Order: sequence, then structure tokens, then C-alpha cells
Amino acid sequence: MSNPVLKIWMIVCVLLLSVSSFAQISNLQTETVKIYGNCDMCKSTIEKAGNIKKVAAVAWTENTKMAEIAYDSKKTNPDEILKRIALAGYDNEKFLAPDDVYAKLPECCRYKRALKPVVKSHGSNTPAQNDHSAHNHAEMGRTKEMAKQNVTELKAVFDNYFLLKDALVKTDAGAASSNAAQLAKAIKAVEMTKLSTGEHTVWMSVMKDLISNAEKVATAKGISTQRGLFALLSKNMYELARVSKQDASVYYQYCPMYNNGKGANWLSKENAVKNPYYGAQMMTCGSTVETISN
Repeated sequence: MSNPVLKIWMIVCVLLLSVSSFAQISNLQTETVKIYGNCDMCKSTIEKAGNIKKVAAVAWTENTKMAEIAYDSKKTNPDEILKRIALAGYDNEKFLAPDDVYAKLPECCRYKRALKPVVKSHGSNTPAQNDHSAHNHAEMGRTKEMAKQNVTELKAVFDNYFLLKDALVKTDAGAASSNAAQLAKAIKAVEMTKLSTGEHTVWMSVMKDLISNAEKVATAKGISTQRGLFALLSKNMYELARVSKQDASVYYQYCPMYNNGKGANWLSKENAVKNPYYGAQMMTCGSTVETISN
């Protein structure tokens, strides 16, 4: 059998296998996304990271870098699948791989990171940096003041969320209850008229759930229940963090082990992983999947 024929036969086999995997999934939804990689080894890793039997299936094509994702819409979603793939070392349209994981990929698998922003040197001498006459200083001052105002308005919400996270890291149910009560109070105290348009839109969609879950954590009996509610709370806090003005970077982190392997996310002020779902039992389980800098 000649090589061209062999390649065609292999492609047909892969397509048949994909169709078979997709057919096993109930409540089937599909989505096509770009995932960066180089070779057959990348394909194997990407698909293994994304696949869950009868729940999710991924078919990645090396030449186009495109992946067909099929999933049970009642059991998972594309974001969760793409997070797992990012944690395996592969950048995609929604999530970037952690730098340390990418660095450990085999040399042949280290694709060009087209989605990762290039950090420019502060010492670069460009016209835009030196031509201060082009700046409207009054406008810059107003912009900074507005940013400061928004940080202040939501600061108590994020501060109390991080205190709650720290209490769960320490497996301190009492402190978690107290911090959650303060979080609920801080959420109710936010003056929506002081939020930006983007913040206000998200705030209106998450506020009720934030209050409800914070109050449930405050009254929950046992650290296990508190952690489950914290996972729900963190989903809404993430949406808010993406549009909010922060005085420092916020790290979106992921534990793949929690909830019987379904995984859960949380926000942290530090890049070092301190797992709120397991505490000292598995303190460093997880990784940073996104850095939010506003």
C-alpha cells in the first residue's frame, strides 16, 4: 500500500472513530474551536485531556489546528473541556496553558504560542513612550479616578471573597461562615450607580446568586458543604472579576480532582496554588488557568 493511500485510510479510520465516539453521547451539542499543537503526539494528548467516556469527545486535526468538540450539554460544557486541554499544555481560544506545563511538553510539541501576549520591556525607547505632548493629562487623570472609584466600590466584595477562600484553605468552617456573612453584607452594600457599564451588566446577572450562595455558606453545617457552595460562588466571582477594575492581578485557578473528578475553579490573589477544596490534604493540587489583569 502506497503512502498516500495509507494516509487516506488512516484519516477515514479517525473519522469513523470520531463518529462512533460522538454517537455515544446523549444531549449532544458540538462546537468547533482552534487548539494549538504540532504533531500526532499533541493530537493524542489533546484528545485524551478532553475526552470523557459518553460525556465529551474531542477530534483534533493537525493541519488546521481545529478541533471538533462533542459533549453532553447536561453534564459538561465547552469551557470545562477546554480548561482540561489547557491544563495539559495546549493553548486554545478561551484558555492559555500554564507556562510551567507548556515548558514540560516534549520539544516536538512546543508549538508557537500565538495567543500568549508578548511582554514588552519597560526600557524600550519608543516614540509613543516619550512623546508626552500626545497625552491628554486631564483625561488620564479622570480615567485613573474612575478606575480608583470602581476598585473601591467592589473592593470589599473581593476582599471578603478572598478571606473566605483563605478560611477554606485552612479548613476553618467557623471562619468561613463569618467571612461568608461579611461577603453577603458587602455585596448588598454595593452602589450599582458607581459601576461601569460592563460591571453593571454582569452585576445584574450575578448579584442574586452571589448573595444566595454567600448566605448559604454562612449558615452551612460542615466544611464539605461550604466548599461545594464556594465552587458555585466562584463561578459568579470569576465573571465579575473579568470586567472589574482590580488593583492587582487576580489568578483563576483550577483543581481537576474536586467533585469526583469534575473539577472546580476559584480566584486567588497569588499565583501559588493553595487549594480551598482540600486544604492541607492536597494543598498544591491544581494550577493557574488564567491571569486577569485589568
